[in-house]
Amino acid sequence: MAETDWKHAIRDLKGVLLDMCGVLYDSGEGDGVAIDGSIEAVKRLKASDLQLRFCTNETQATREKFVAKLGRLGFDICVDEVFSPAPAAVTILKERGLRPHLLVHNDVVPEFETVEKTDPNCVIIGDAADSFSYQNLNKAFQVLIGLETPVLFSLGRGRYYKEMDGLKLDVGAYMKALEYACDVEAEVVGKPSPVFFQSVLADMGIQPSQALMIGDDLVNDVGGAQSCGMRGLLVKTGKYRPSDESHPTVKADGCVDNLAEAVDILLKHRGQ
Repeated sequence: MAETDWKHAIRDLKGVLLDMCGVLYDSGEGDGVAIDGSIEAVKRLKASDLQLRFCTNETQATREKFVAKLGRLGFDICVDEVFSPAPAAVTILKERGLRPHLLVHNDVVPEFETVEKTDPNCVIIGDAADSFSYQNLNKAFQVLIGLETPVLFSLGRGRYYKEMDGLKLDVGAYMKALEYACDVEAEVVGKPSPVFFQSVLADMGIQPSQALMIGDDLVNDVGGAQSCGMRGLLVKTGKYRPSDESHPTVKADGCVDNLAEAVDILLKHRGQ
């Protein structure tokens, strides 16, 4: 990314939104591993005059457990700085009086303990990992197909993500299967939903033009942010692939090697 392309935009920024998996760390066995330079980059952003929030589609753990894991890796992050799909979905369920059938990872089920789940009238699908069995998918299908008006929520819609041993299918693939089988369009909670991004901006009290999203997912991080009026910066870590830079419909405002380089550029042009 040419630094000169960013001088004006960087000076107008008041907040930064960071994706987590693939930007801060690579997931995998145990707690995963921090990406080189990312721990110090987060420290530098927190010490700057920019507001900082973390936006993740992580649905394999509660926010508390997720933040605790990142703490063990060396990151200084608070739970209230992290925005993830499950708490947002709980708010929607309560507002609309919905009772979900859950097809999610066992470790994220506690996020839904305050929601009534008997006699479900909707389905929530998240990154269930090994729980994406035929039996479990078919049960979700049966609930949906049995409703007069099927309601399907998807906690994100990613195609795949990266762990240390390679790429893994994400929730989007399974979401599409249920959409096709039940002739229904899922309501996406999390990135790239505009409502999700707008909730983060509202928490910071800033306008979209004053915010920058940094992520490794061209469509859901960068494209989702751009659709809300933010700028989107792509990092060449995590799930990034060279073909992302020639995507037919989404073009990042810039592309850098990693978060550390992005923060160097941001703070250099802000004189920090």
